[in-house]
Amino acid sequence: MTPGLHAADLRRIFHQLDRNGDGLLSIDELGWLLDRIGSSSLQFTSDELESSVGKSTLDFDEFLAFYRSIEDGGGGGESGTSVAAAVERDLEEAFRVFDLNGDGFITSEELQKVLSRLGLWDETTGKDCRRMISPYDTNLDGVLDFDEFKNMMRETTSS
Repeated sequence: MTPGLHAADLRRIFHQLDRNGDGLLSIDELGWLLDRIGSSSLQFTSDELESSVGKSTLDFDEFLAFYRSIEDGGGGGESGTSVAAAVERDLEEAFRVFDLNGDGFITSEELQKVLSRLGLWDETTGKDCRRMISPYDTNLDGVLDFDEFKNMMRETTSS
């Protein structure tokens, strides 16, 4: 999924995914998001996802808890080292999703293209991607390298 995001960003994503506007995400809607994120550790059948979630729909608070469990590694019985390694691999995979040209940096243009592809970008209401990147761009070069991306993901998931 987009991944490390603030609660306001997650709320916007939730409402975008909630296509019928009932305030609930179905397992299919949640599965669609996980497929778009593209993380190999987040690939579930609908039955597996429903079993993992424990129900067929999620309200926003449940979606937020599910998102945080994924960001925390969600590894169940795995050891801390395995969870940390899995999280690192997932972060690398997520970084590659956003780094469209493979140059090792995420530009505001790449971020906007990926968000658009995921159906999470609306040009009329969307924030400027440069402003989304700038708080995490510690060397002020206008792009995110992998370390800045990791810091962003960790900071936004702990908020």
